[in-house]
Amino acid sequence: MESLEDVHPVSAAMRAEVVVKLREIEHTHDVTLLFACESGSRGWGFASPDGDYDVRFIYVHRLPWYLKVRADRNVIGKPIAGDRDVNGWELRKALALMAKGNATLIEWLDSPIVYLEHPGFLARMREAARLTFQAERSFHHDVHMARGKYRG
Repeated sequence: MESLEDVHPVSAAMRAEVVVKLREIEHTHDVTLLFACESGSRGWGFASPDGDYDVRFIYVHRLPWYLKVRADRNVIGKPIAGDRDVNGWELRKALALMAKGNATLIEWLDSPIVYLEHPGFLARMREAARLTFQAERSFHHDVHMARGKYRG
């Protein structure tokens, strides 16, 4: 019988390290992570042996953060440390991007590697994405991004 280690592209030890890092982010930033996944090549099974771990997450702040007149930063990003790249978006930002057809968010929601999830959150986000997805907007988003990369 195959173990999780045999079929899963992220070892149990690395998964545990990632979850510890995610819990540290919750504590340091006083947020609640609703969802965290592996994004990029490793998530889809074609990472190079020396490739990094692209951990992405969606979070919420405590109520007082939402009651401020001026919005604070809505992204948490950690510098690449070793082989981990860890970044996340605040829920309202994620929802606004979903409404614009952001393909990156859809990729996160479809990732086969989920590090953590607030009960029921992923199913509700996937349903919202299904109901709001506009293929044409997503296509134009991708073309815009590709043009920017080409110019750069």
